[in-house]
Amino acid sequence: MADTRKALPGARAQAASTASDQRTRMVLDQVEKERVASDAKTARLKALRLAKEAEEEAAKAAAPPKAKAKAKKKA
Repeated sequence: MADTRKALPGARAQAASTASDQRTRMVLDQVEKERVASDAKTARLKALRLAKEAEEEAAKAAAPPKAKAKAKKKA
């Protein structure tokens, strides 16, 4: 009987390479998903910050100006 493992000498190396490529692809996909999630979170937080700053500016503009205290004269 012929040994099939010796019939294809590069089969094991190719299988290992394919498995390695699959793991690499899986890791890259995971990194991409994390990057997209991080970008979405950053955009959401930026929008919240800008809205808060706009609200504070509107409140500041609507508030009456503070009266300045008169400087005390030194004797």
